[in-house]
Amino acid sequence: MKTEKIALFDLDGSLADFDGAMRRDLRSMRFPDEPDIAGDTDLHDLEDRFSYIRARMDFIKSKRGWWRELPRIESGFAIVRAAQTIGYHIDILTKAPRKQPQAWMEKVEWCEEQPELVEADIHLAMNKGLVYGKLLFDDFPKFMDQWLRHRPRGLGIMPVTPYNAEYSHPNVVRYDGTNTDAVISAMQSAYDRDEKEPLILP
Repeated sequence: MKTEKIALFDLDGSLADFDGAMRRDLRSMRFPDEPDIAGDTDLHDLEDRFSYIRARMDFIKSKRGWWRELPRIESGFAIVRAAQTIGYHIDILTKAPRKQPQAWMEKVEWCEEQPELVEADIHLAMNKGLVYGKLLFDDFPKFMDQWLRHRPRGLGIMPVTPYNAEYSHPNVVRYDGTNTDAVISAMQSAYDRDEKEPLILP
């Protein structure tokens, strides 16, 4: 395996449905007359604006097994399989919360239960910019920018969500589940690119 052929994949919001599970569990904690503010609102924004929502989210994330039982995002795994077909070695690059140390272990356990990830190396990093790869598949703009600052010729693939709707970068292809062919074409170009050549997207 050559290190320049590594494809990095985020977990939460990319391969594991953090938002869906969190909204489900937040709804289960609502009082009868409490508005459903967890609807489609950005969870990061809710966490910043409402201390009681942040406390509930922290409680939910601290439950044993919560991270290990997150549902798969099948559209994300379609890109994992496409990357494997091209020839990439798949690595997982994820950030776990400092206040829930069991999340670190459960994220590894989650990966071990996914057939597509049995040979994946798993990086639990506080700074994603420190980890090398040809491409990064990640839903969160902050982490994508962090990585691209260190990989100016790297390819970013960003699954479309409400909280990254305004995000744009010349090296990033947005993925909405319907443009798989365009994403595969970009991944092939990144795979074929010589290390010193600029990234040219199709």
